[in-house]
This record gives sequence, structure tokens and C-alpha cells, in this order.
Amino acid sequence: MSSGKILKYSGSFLVYFLIQVFILKDLVLFGYAFCFLYVFFILSLPHEMPTIPLMLIGFFMGLLIDLFYDSLGMHAASGVLVGFIRNSWIKVNTPTGGYDDNVPPTLLNMGIGWFSFYSLPLLLLHHLLFFYIDSLGTEVYLPLVIRVVSSTAFTFILGSIVQAIFYRKERVL
Repeated sequence: MSSGKILKYSGSFLVYFLIQVFILKDLVLFGYAFCFLYVFFILSLPHEMPTIPLMLIGFFMGLLIDLFYDSLGMHAASGVLVGFIRNSWIKVNTPTGGYDDNVPPTLLNMGIGWFSFYSLPLLLLHHLLFFYIDSLGTEVYLPLVIRVVSSTAFTFILGSIVQAIFYRKERVL
């Protein structure tokens, strides 16, 4: 990966972190739907990135967010899970012609159908682990499911809007 790409992803890491901590921290719809936009940073990293660096990025992003949320490692654990499963899930979703090199898996690069099939299960797993750890089995099943599903939908919608507005389609050379 070139130094320009590293700088780009470092800036993106910082922007996602700052938006999550300072804007989205207190944004809750109807007391159930939370938005964890930072997961889209992990999902939009290049296809070629190995699993261990993805897990480390998920851990450090989650740990930094845990410091501001006072959530004792819940974001870190959920971020590591997404980093661990992401490459296997990308292999399952490989299109017929394969992937273009150095093209990140974003909404504009891959299309809404592929991106939905790619990101929604990973977001659902992230939110399921996060809210399960949060409740630690003390919450009734239905409110947990409502919180997971509504938060996944809210995060997906907001993340798709962010990607449609702020990301560019990358060209294959």
C-alpha cells in the first residue's frame, strides 16, 4: 500500500472516530436505534488487507470509542469480530470476475445489491455482539432483538448516505 493510501485511510480513521464520538454518541432514535458509523470504516478498507491488521484496526478503533463511551471494551470486541469475519465474508461474496485490485468495497464501487449483501450481515453481527454484551443476559429477548435490528438498519441507512455523498467511485487503471 502506498504512503498516499496510508495517509488517506489514516485521515478517514480520524474522521470516522471524531464523527462517532462527538456527533453520533448521543443520537438515539426512539430509545432503540443507535448509530455506530465507525463500522463502515472497517468495512470500506481494501479487499487485499489481511485479517490480522483488520482485527487490530477494529480493536484500536473500538478501544478509542470505548474510552469516550465508557463501554468497557464492548466496541473493541465488536470491532475485532467484524475484522475477523470480513475477509471470509468477502470471499463468499466474490463476483464472477473477481475483484479489481486496489478498489475498496464501497457502495459506489460495488453497487447497492452487492454492498447490501456484504455489509448488512456484518453490521448485524457487530450490533448483536455489542448489545448482547451490553445486556449480559439480563434483558428480555424482544427488546434486545428490536435494538439490534433497528440499530443495524439505522447504521446501514446513515452509512450508505455518507458513502453516496462523500465517497468517489474509484477507477480501475
